[in-house]
Amino acid sequence: MQPLVSQKRDLVVTNDAQSRRLTVVAIVVTYQPALEVLGQLLDALIPQVASVVIVDNGSRCDLAAWNSRRHADVVELLRLGENRGIAAAQNVGIQRARACKANFVLLLDQDSIPAPDMVASLVSAISDERLPAAAGPRYLDPRQENPPPFIRIRALRLERCVCSTVKSVVPVDYLIASGCLIPMSVLDKVGDMREDLFIDYVDIEWGLRARYHGFQSYGVCSAHMCHSLGDHPIKFFNKNIPLHSPLRHYYHFRNAMLLYKEPWIPLNWKLVDGWRLCLKYVFYSLFAKPRLAHWRMMTLGVWHGWVGKAGKLGGG
Repeated sequence: MQPLVSQKRDLVVTNDAQSRRLTVVAIVVTYQPALEVLGQLLDALIPQVASVVIVDNGSRCDLAAWNSRRHADVVELLRLGENRGIAAAQNVGIQRARACKANFVLLLDQDSIPAPDMVASLVSAISDERLPAAAGPRYLDPRQENPPPFIRIRALRLERCVCSTVKSVVPVDYLIASGCLIPMSVLDKVGDMREDLFIDYVDIEWGLRARYHGFQSYGVCSAHMCHSLGDHPIKFFNKNIPLHSPLRHYYHFRNAMLLYKEPWIPLNWKLVDGWRLCLKYVFYSLFAKPRLAHWRMMTLGVWHGWVGKAGKLGGG
């Protein structure tokens, strides 16, 4: 593996007084990014935070040269040299944020575009809550008709929590990683991301772990972000169903099984999520093309999760 390679680093000071006092370091994880979209992300993000760190998971493009032409004076690039998974990349960024004495880390995927006031809205909301684990924005997938709701599980029912007002702050079980603002003090107590999951369920596992330790995650209705969930969706009865690649379905089903075996995760959450996983297994086996590839990878994921196999598929 190549050693970490960093570029010149400077802090970008936001105009928001509160954010100046509470240092936010943004961590953007990349893997074969669309550079035009990544540029839009950075342009929207840089004015809102104290520092930006890109952690690259072995992309083939010359990200260093691209960054040097656009953002070298304000963005630090850490290259891992290989794809170590999203959790490992996030942890590298978190370590860098600790070294920068950050009060918060902001996790972002390479294709998410934050609204101009997203970070300020998240910081304001999380600062008003007792024992907050994390705060996340409403995200709009341009391919969906409505912003996806925040989710929580009560008894044996999954609740889709809509925003009753623009200023609503909604308690949830977990948040998607992209756009998630986490206090560094909470990471110090709960721990970093679980690297053996590689990708998928990483954010869910951390959110449930934080909840187990007594912290609460919140969806912030006044914070907005554009984010694409999955690849090209499947049209089904006038609904767009998110679709991932067969490989991503392997990790999704394997990691779900790994989490179901954890004794500290609530039983009702396992039952509700397990039922949804069964529905996904049937749906994607029938409607995701190529059907055989999706079925094989989902089945392999279930088996590997059952026997406790974790890490990157194929090792290395």
